[in-house]
Amino acid sequence: MHGNDFVGLEALEAFFSKVRLPRGCAAGGGERHLRLQGLLNWLAQFAEPAEAVDNVLKYLKKHQREEIRELLCTSMEDYAPSDVNLEDFFQNGSYECEAARKADLPQWVLDASAKGKLPPFVINALILRSTFLRVQVENMQRPSAHSTALPIRQVIYGLLLRVSRSTEDASPSKQTNELPVVCEFDRCQKTLKKTFVQAASLPPDFCDDRFPLDKLMEVPVSCRQMLLLETLGVKMSSLEPIPSHLQLPVAVTCYWIRCSEPKVKLHQLKALLLIIISGELQRIIDDPDPTVLPAEDDSVAYNEFLKWKEKNLQNNDFDLDAAHSFCQWQCCLQMGLYLNQLLGTPLSEPDLSRLFTGTLVHRLYQELKSAPSVEKLFLLSPKMAQLYLVLLNTVESVVSPDFFQKVTKTRSESCKKRKASRKKKTATQRAVPETQHSCNVNRFAALEVDD
Repeated sequence: MHGNDFVGLEALEAFFSKVRLPRGCAAGGGERHLRLQGLLNWLAQFAEPAEAVDNVLKYLKKHQREEIRELLCTSMEDYAPSDVNLEDFFQNGSYECEAARKADLPQWVLDASAKGKLPPFVINALILRSTFLRVQVENMQRPSAHSTALPIRQVIYGLLLRVSRSTEDASPSKQTNELPVVCEFDRCQKTLKKTFVQAASLPPDFCDDRFPLDKLMEVPVSCRQMLLLETLGVKMSSLEPIPSHLQLPVAVTCYWIRCSEPKVKLHQLKALLLIIISGELQRIIDDPDPTVLPAEDDSVAYNEFLKWKEKNLQNNDFDLDAAHSFCQWQCCLQMGLYLNQLLGTPLSEPDLSRLFTGTLVHRLYQELKSAPSVEKLFLLSPKMAQLYLVLLNTVESVVSPDFFQKVTKTRSESCKKRKASRKKKTATQRAVPETQHSCNVNRFAALEVDD
């Protein structure tokens, strides 16, 4: 009745325009969720669907009634009752799934999954041993943006699929110490590609039989945090000056800079950090802390930022390599979040809605190249200006202070580099036919997963 892919809302507009929905709910042109709430409350007074249909038809013209009756009855037949009991979930927060029980998953995994605290990626890797990596707007001539986050995914697979040592000892066929693998579907240029990825070997604390997957949450938080930070290549002492809700994004950013190919440019890093600062400023303005007096400087800085957003960008050039680099950052952040969730969030989770805006980060990157003064966009707010410097200095100190410095090459070094590049290009060209063959055959053949 509220409208879906099969029933147009206009068919019952006469009903909504005449019926008196319960008080507090919008009739006619109100918000969709308010109208739905009112409709549900109105339907609750009827004992059976047939009675409800009869009462709906009373509000329609006589020549429309049989047609609408058939439409509603047909639609109800399409909705088969589910075996899932959602009443327990909404009332008690518990959820029982027959398929999940048959998969013999740990109880904490079932609970976390039901509450949306574990992503489908983790469940697919655990049950199906297969994952699908979604493609973004990236440079198709370069390796997939997901390749940068591969080491993080391998740690996730290691946590999910590690085999007990006692099991290996009991089975002679498994004494080869081979790590489990997960089938990943990604892209090779513009073609679907299937790759079997080996899980990472974990530190001793996590390989011990005392802590299998069902007891992962019993591992001390300090150990889980250490595994997360070691995977990202950052020490907790480096993150201490950072607000807790930004520690994970900053750690991921450090990882991204070290692992990204092509190499991350300083303007890209600054653009990314400025976007994070804009999100922080928006959070302060929209959701002020009642225990802290609002600073007028923050409001002035935010208004100046809004004025900057409204200006027309003079340079509309699209940098494909920069786009690819920002895609890599998003892939790293996604897998960093997943690993953090799997480990029971040893680091606070950031507000993703305030963390990244693709259009703005590209605009900032372009403007930083031509007008470095845009870096002072939030200078009117001393708090935000200080936070920006803290983020920038932290990242630069972790990845090495001279990472972004330009190195002046001598003429002889340049000649050597060109010669090495020509040799590499020749070797690559010899290997291209085999690579092209693997990418240009049936584009969907990779979907045929081996049993």
